[in-house]
Amino acid sequence: MKGVGEPFAAGSEKRLAAGIARGQVLTIKVPASSANLGPGFDSLGVALNLYMEVQAEQSDKWKVTPLSDSLTSFPDDEKNFICQIAVKTAEMYKQVMPSLHITVKSEIPLARGLGSSAAAIVAGVELANEFCGLQMTRYKKLAAATMFEGHPDNAGASLFGGVVVGSQIGNEVDLTVLDQIHFDPILIVPNKELLTETSRDVLPAVVDFQRSVQASAVANQLLAALMTQNWPLAGKMMAADLFHQPYRKALVPFFENVEEKAILSGAFGVALSGAGPSIMCLAEPGKGESVAEKLRQHLIGLEVFSLQIDTEGCRSSFR
Repeated sequence: MKGVGEPFAAGSEKRLAAGIARGQVLTIKVPASSANLGPGFDSLGVALNLYMEVQAEQSDKWKVTPLSDSLTSFPDDEKNFICQIAVKTAEMYKQVMPSLHITVKSEIPLARGLGSSAAAIVAGVELANEFCGLQMTRYKKLAAATMFEGHPDNAGASLFGGVVVGSQIGNEVDLTVLDQIHFDPILIVPNKELLTETSRDVLPAVVDFQRSVQASAVANQLLAALMTQNWPLAGKMMAADLFHQPYRKALVPFFENVEEKAILSGAFGVALSGAGPSIMCLAEPGKGESVAEKLRQHLIGLEVFSLQIDTEGCRSSFR
C-alpha cells in the first residue's frame, strides 16, 4: 500500500458528506487489541471482543457524552481525543469536519495495554471518513491511524480484526491478516494503570546487534509456530522475547506468578499485553474458558476474562 504521505487527495471543502441528513446517527464499534504477544514488538497484534462504541450525529457544537464511568474524566468538547483525531483526519483531505454530538461507551480498560488509544484513533478516523465523505479504504484508514499512533499493530488489529502483522518502512505501512491463526485468549487485568510512556521509558535506546538478530529469530519462530499450531513452541518463543519483556517485567511484579499459574492451568503461552500491565495468556482453541476458570481460583485481586478473537474489526453504520 502507499504510505501516509500519498493517499490524502485534495478536494473542495464540504461540511457533510452527500446523502447524510441531519439527525442521522452513525454507530461505530471498535474492538480492543493486544500487541506484541511477546517478541512481536510493535508489529504483531490481535483484535479482542471487548469494544468501544461511538454514536455520533451532526450538531451545532461539539459535545461528547460518556456512557462509561472510565470515560468521565475526558474532555466533553472538541478537545476530546476522538474529536481531535476526526478533525485532523478531515484536514488531511482538505475537508472541514462538522461538529458532532458524540456518545461513547467502552468495555476496554484504560492504560492497561489493550489498545484503548488505538481504538479511539480508529473511531476518530471513521468519524471523519463518514461525515466528510472521504471514501477511505481500510488501508488508507490504517495509514492515517498509524501516523497518529506511531505503529500499526494495535490500530491494524482494531481496523481489520483477527491476528495481524504490521510494518512501517518510512511512510509506507503494510499489514497482513493471518486468518489461519486461531487460539483462545485469556486476559488478566490488574486494577492499576500503567501508562505507555512509563513503560516505554524503561526500554533501551540501543540493542546489541547479536541480541537483535536473536530477538528477530524468536519473533519469526513465534509466527511459524502459531501458523502450524505448534503450541509448545509458540509458548517457548513468547517467553523468549528479548525486545521488551525483560525490561518491563519489573513494572508488573505479579507477572511471574500469573505466568506460572497460567501454564499450570493449561495455557501454552503468556506475555505482557502491549506495554502492560495486563497479561495475555493463550490457550488452544476450545480450552480458554477452562483455563480462565482455573485462573480465577488462583489469582486474587486480578480480573480474568475469557475472550475470543474478533475477526470483523471496526464496523460502522447509519440509522
